[in-house]
Amino acid sequence: MIITSVKPFEEILKMLKDEDDIFIIGCNVCAAKLKTGGEPEVLEMCRKLEESGKHVAGWCLPTAACSIRSFDSLVEKNEKINEAGCILVMGCGSGVSAAASVVDLPVYGSNNTLSLGGSSGGKLLSEQCVMCGDCTISQYGGLCPKSQCPKALLNGPCGGAVDGMCEVNREKNCVWSLIYDRLKKINRLDLLYVTHAPQEHGPK
Repeated sequence: MIITSVKPFEEILKMLKDEDDIFIIGCNVCAAKLKTGGEPEVLEMCRKLEESGKHVAGWCLPTAACSIRSFDSLVEKNEKINEAGCILVMGCGSGVSAAASVVDLPVYGSNNTLSLGGSSGGKLLSEQCVMCGDCTISQYGGLCPKSQCPKALLNGPCGGAVDGMCEVNREKNCVWSLIYDRLKKINRLDLLYVTHAPQEHGPK
């Protein structure tokens, strides 16, 4: 699940200041789950844009904004897209890219893409992965310090945690405390003795 947050409406209006006949594309998967681009949010965006003096040509809700097959598939959802002057995608950055690949119009995104997350036990899990391309999560008991530690430390905690809570955000568990507990539970504390080299961020 891609974790997104909605940009402030004033920022969206600023992006669209020279645009009209806006067609909105929502996302019925991740954004719908997060309430950043499902049907209620798309309808609310339509309302707010119209009240701000913008004309909304129409909207549609593909199954996933990141999996748009073709322009014709959007027309099947709502032929009003043929009257659009621009597209506003209420999904992640991948959804914006997918829409841009099938339309010859300016494409804008209403959301900020934050991280790769998921859900478990009815709870939404954010910051589970930063999609760095060099995955070592199995070395940490299935918890990623690159995404969940504010300092992205790969070789243990910073020493600032108090009672298992993060030094940077006192309301958040230190991921290294969680990693220790997890590795102890699965009898793999030996993994804590592995020293990890700094991550290479340059081109592969």
